[in-house]
Order: sequence, then structure tokens, then C-alpha cells
Amino acid sequence: MIPDVSQALAWLEKHPQALKGIQRGLERETLRVNADGTLATTGHPEALGSALTHKWITTDFAEALLEFITPVDGDIEHMLTFMRDLHRYTARNMGDERMWPLSMPCYIAEGQDIELAQYGTSNTGRFKTLYREGLKNRYGALMQTISGV
Repeated sequence: MIPDVSQALAWLEKHPQALKGIQRGLERETLRVNADGTLATTGHPEALGSALTHKWITTDFAEALLEFITPVDGDIEHMLTFMRDLHRYTARNMGDERMWPLSMPCYIAEGQDIELAQYGTSNTGRFKTLYREGLKNRYGALMQTISGV
């Protein structure tokens, strides 16, 4: 183990109150897929609200890449329950689509177009999509479909 990290962990063991009252939030991304496991090509589900303005359910890089965001919370159980409820709500409102369970993406054919997340025609929405165009040009679209917590 790295010495500085070992020292920090040892200090925290002796001073557990240092973490008391810590606030945290959680973000999780997941691809929307069809029943056969292929990448969904539909737009952001209307039942999930606006990807631009919804506080807790939005899109990340791609139109098919959902992102769930919990509020900052001091109670881990409450935060995890909130995330679970976001998942349940989404699952009930996705029609025939599913949430891909893994961090590595589903099969995406070479050359398959991965539609960038669309946020509308407002200046903010256009900027968010343009930013994703830059990510696509710099790193490639497939790399941006890797998701996680």
C-alpha cells in the first residue's frame, strides 16, 4: 500500500469522528438497450422528463446513456433508497427497453452511429450537445459509452 494512504487510513481508524456528518451524492450511468441486448436507438423516454432540466434522471454522453443523480445526503441508506427508486421508476417507464446491467457496453457494431445526447435548441442545450461532439472527436463515441457509478 502507498505509505501516505496507509498513514491516512491508520489516522482515520483512530479518529472515526472525522467522517461524522459527511455528505455525499451518487451518480450512475446505464445504457438503454432493446430486449435483444442491442443499443436502443430511440430518444430519451418522454416519461422520464426532460434530459436538460430533470434534476435526477438525465442523459450522459449518448441519447441511450441514462444518468441517475441522487441529491447530496448525509444518510447513506436514504441515498441508496433514492437511487433504487429512480431505477424502479425508470424501469416501469421504459416500454420494451431495458437498462444494461454492466459497465462495459452492450454489443455495438463497428461503425454503428451512437447518437449524441440531445438537449434541445436552447443555448444551454446546444452547448451540452456540442460538448459531447468534442468528446466524440477526441476520444471516440464507443469509449464514452462505458458507464459506472
